[in-house]
Amino acid sequence: MLTPRVLKLSLLRRLGAASAARAAERPPPCRPRVFPARSNHSRGYSSEGGSKYNRPMRQFAEENEANPQPLIYYVVPSALLVFAGLVTFVHYNDEKRAVTQEAQQTSVPKRCTTNRPAIGGPFKLYDTENNEVTESKLRGNWTLMYFGYTSCPDIGPAEVQKMADVVKLLESKYGTKITPLFITIDPQRDSPAQLKAYLSEFDPRIIGLTGSINAVRQIAQEYRVFFKKVDDIGQDYLVESSHNMYLLDPCLETARCFGAEYEASDLAEAITLEIQKASKSSTNYSATN
Repeated sequence: MLTPRVLKLSLLRRLGAASAARAAERPPPCRPRVFPARSNHSRGYSSEGGSKYNRPMRQFAEENEANPQPLIYYVVPSALLVFAGLVTFVHYNDEKRAVTQEAQQTSVPKRCTTNRPAIGGPFKLYDTENNEVTESKLRGNWTLMYFGYTSCPDIGPAEVQKMADVVKLLESKYGTKITPLFITIDPQRDSPAQLKAYLSEFDPRIIGLTGSINAVRQIAQEYRVFFKKVDDIGQDYLVESSHNMYLLDPCLETARCFGAEYEASDLAEAITLEIQKASKSSTNYSATN
């Protein structure tokens, strides 16, 4: 028979075994999860050299150091750039000098760039002294141009006299000088000597021009002048023509056209107004530019 003490020990052992079994069946307690600390690294430009982003850059630099480019790869492009700059600079200076020289030679006002009707053009004729006259020799002065011929019976002499009177009025009354120009439309009969003798009867300052038939026909077409032979019997004939006077500015552009109905005083006044208008326009142009 077991003693009470033995029974007590046996009971304690059983209770301990049951507690151990229940403890084994319980899930383990939850523990907080610890993450490893993350360090912030700059991408691509780290000074440590261990980043995956700066490995290609370091490799490229090492390759360049190992295989340096020849000096010609740098010298040739630089020389080409310098040469192109010099060419551009020289070309600009040449154009600038050309424009300056042209302006000095022609001395044409800046307002010559204004657009006007296409009347007039280049020509080559001869004066009463057989000197060649082109449009370039008339530039820089105001010109009063008339197309006629020395054998004209009525209107022609009256228009030439009007031209002479206008030149005198402009100088005496308005203090303006103008170049009077008489161009023959009958070059077959109007030789330089014939023109000189004819114009000296009106005013020796009137410049007479003649030339070949083709040259006269060309300038007449450029200034829209009509002329045609009529009653042609050998050397005895008349020439029908438009009796207009053209006022040309210093650029040899037609400023105004005057018909035969103008009197000398009216014509001188109209010419003065045109010259004043052009002078004012040129002043305004220079002020704005």
